[in-house]
Amino acid sequence: MNETSPGAAPPIVLRPWSDGDLALLRRTNAPEMTAFLGGPESEEKLAERHERYLRLDGDGGRMYAVVLAATGEAAGSIGFWSRTWHDQEVYETGWGVLPQFQGRGIAAAAARAVVAAARQQHGRRWLHAFPEVGHAASNAVCRKAGFTLVGECAFEYPKGTMIRSNDWRTDLEAL
Repeated sequence: MNETSPGAAPPIVLRPWSDGDLALLRRTNAPEMTAFLGGPESEEKLAERHERYLRLDGDGGRMYAVVLAATGEAAGSIGFWSRTWHDQEVYETGWGVLPQFQGRGIAAAAARAVVAAARQQHGRRWLHAFPEVGHAASNAVCRKAGFTLVGECAFEYPKGTMIRSNDWRTDLEAL
């Protein structure tokens, strides 16, 4: 899936997650990338996450490496997965762009591309993102990718930890 966005963002491709992407997952586990997510995970937790990403397929969601179209270089990751939110089956999305690629519009381009991918599944009406209220960059990505701010909410992440998040969503049935 290609995404070309206006402005300076280079074209990206969403490549389905593969066995070889464990190294990318380790790179996105850096303290500066996980500050709003409870901090870096252990190697054991990363291995478990990687296995979950490999199993995501089809209506249950999918995980991707965000790849620069021109060079094939992995710039980060993004995906969507099923969850229950307010007694409704929805998709949730989340992403991480490596520091050297941040500020170039890559995350917003990837978010627009993952909306298109989730829309093709015809499995859920809504795709939500839940960045922490104070995470200005991720909230900006939601806005730039066309998500609508529903409001603040209490959100559990990581498991056992409640945070204040913004609930952003986009309608997968809208044209």
